[in-house]
Formats: sequence, structure tokens, C-alpha cells
Amino acid sequence: MTEHDDVRDLLAAWAFGALDPSEDKTVRRHLAECETCGTEAESLKRTISLLDGPPSTTAPSAPAPEDGVLSAARRTRRPATPHVAAHATPYAAAVAGLRALLPEAEARWSTPVVHDWDVHATLAHLLAADEPLAARLGIAPRVPPSRTAAPTPPAPWQEAWNRRTAHVIDHEYGRTPQESAADWSAQADELLATDEARDPERAARAAELMGMRLPIADHFLVRAFETWIHTDDIGRALGLSVPPPPEAHLRQLIRLAVRVLGLALGPTAPPVLFEVTGGDRWVLGSDAEPVRAELALEPVDFCLLVGGRYPPDEIPRSASGDEDAVRNVLERAASLSWL
Repeated sequence: MTEHDDVRDLLAAWAFGALDPSEDKTVRRHLAECETCGTEAESLKRTISLLDGPPSTTAPSAPAPEDGVLSAARRTRRPATPHVAAHATPYAAAVAGLRALLPEAEARWSTPVVHDWDVHATLAHLLAADEPLAARLGIAPRVPPSRTAAPTPPAPWQEAWNRRTAHVIDHEYGRTPQESAADWSAQADELLATDEARDPERAARAAELMGMRLPIADHFLVRAFETWIHTDDIGRALGLSVPPPPEAHLRQLIRLAVRVLGLALGPTAPPVLFEVTGGDRWVLGSDAEPVRAELALEPVDFCLLVGGRYPPDEIPRSASGDEDAVRNVLERAASLSWL
């Protein structure tokens, strides 16, 4: 692995001030010479600045309170983030973002967030959602299995998943939110410490999780996607603005979402030329007939649509051509969400 690759793996931790002095020195030296890493580093810094909110107006003579969403992260120096490969970096950054947000939930854990979940239940849901990948990588579950006998034959994955997440939420309601947060955080650390998070070759192996057969590398991106979506849910519920992932991470999530959407549409759907603004273009649907329509969405809007946070008929778009073909793409994208 080159120094360039090493530094890219350290950028998220560097932006959060979580590196030891020697690693920090290496990153700063590389950023002075590499425009690509410098641009990504600036994007990460802007993201953290947005999370922190406006600077305090406290008089210089008074103790300065920590006002930002990242206040806890700055008060308590965490160990350096494990060195992870590019496919796991978005998940590491999403985990860091949620960790930074959670101190703002103190005394507000019962705030309604999404579905019928409050902040505590949303965090418990994420604890459950990380379990399938954790189990595939040999990490033991932190919540014991339900004593209710599993159906024979096994239920479809959606039914099994709904039962498991409900069980985990019920279990976590018997504990403090801080205990739930600690277990979610520890499980995330274990995932990021696996060989599959660090080695692209090991992560290239396919596994079927949550009804999708994908390389392990892509399952890490799925975890990043869901962690960010629910961090945004919690931020909105608490009245805080959570910025999107850095552009490089967002593009990784978008490319995965487009691949999954293409598979969901299948080879016989009316072909639509689809563009995520400022990024790539794809033909979705049949490749045996001329394109019937063109559709362009903003990057974050597309992710929120796939995440089930935007109704298909309300999402801002630029579209032309066959309206039914466009509607088919939007409705199928929204149907992908189980979040």
C-alpha cells in the first residue's frame, strides 16, 4: 500500500483530530503535496464545521462551553480510527458522525424520530441492522436471540428482520440509552477492525445479507448508507442540521444504489437515461430499445429517495420524455428501502 492509500484511510480520523502525533505529521506532509487528498480533507473539515454549528460568543475571559455537535468528540480524545480500506471508509465516517451527534440526545432520548421509534429505539435499530454483517464476519451478537421459536421453514428475510429488530428494540428499552449507545459503538468498532474492513481482496467475497447478494465491500457501503440516513433522522428530530457524507463517500453510495436499482428494475423495464447531477450517467432498464426518457436528480435527493425519505411524486427532478418510464424508476427506487 502506498503513502497515498495510507493517508486516504486516515483522513476521516485526521479531520476529527483523532490521530496520534506521528500519524498527524504524516497526513499533513502528504496534504501539502497531494491536491486530491487535500480537496477531500477540506471537504471533511467543512462537514465537521457544519456539524459544530456557529462559534460560541462567550467572552474570552469566561470558560468557553462546547456548543457544537462534535463537542463530546473534542472533549474526549478517542483512539485513532482503525486503518480501513476505501470500501469501509464511508462506514467509519458515518459511525464517527453519529457518535458526535449522540451527546446532543442526552435528556432527549424519547424524542420521536421515524416510524414509531424515538432516539433510543432508532439507535437500537442500528444495533440490530449491523448484526447480519457482524455475524457474517464472526462477531457475536450483543443482544441474545429471542426465546420465541423460529418458524419452520424459515421466514422470508423481511419477516425475520422485522422480528429481530423489534426484539432488539424491546431488549434495549430495558437498558439505559447510554448502554445501548455503548454496545452499538463497540459493535461498529469490531466491524471496522475485521480483516474484511482492511483488505479489499477479502472484502471481494460475496455474501447474501438482508436479501441482497453483494460483495462484503458493498455491504460495508450499505451499513454506511443506513447509518448516515438514521443520523440525519435523529438530527432532524433534535432540530440539528446533519450534513451529507463527503462527496467522495456520497459517490460510492450512489454508485451502489444505482447498481441495486438497475437490478430491481430488470432488463425489460422501459429504458431511462439517469443522471445524478454532477456525476455519472446510466441507462436503467432495457438495453434492447431506444431510451424513452431522461431523469436527473441531485445526489442527496437520490439517496433520500432510495432511503425511503422522499416520496417519489415529491422529489425535485429534471425529467423529459415518457412520464410513465420516469415514474417507474422513481417508484422502484423508493421501494428499495427497508430503513
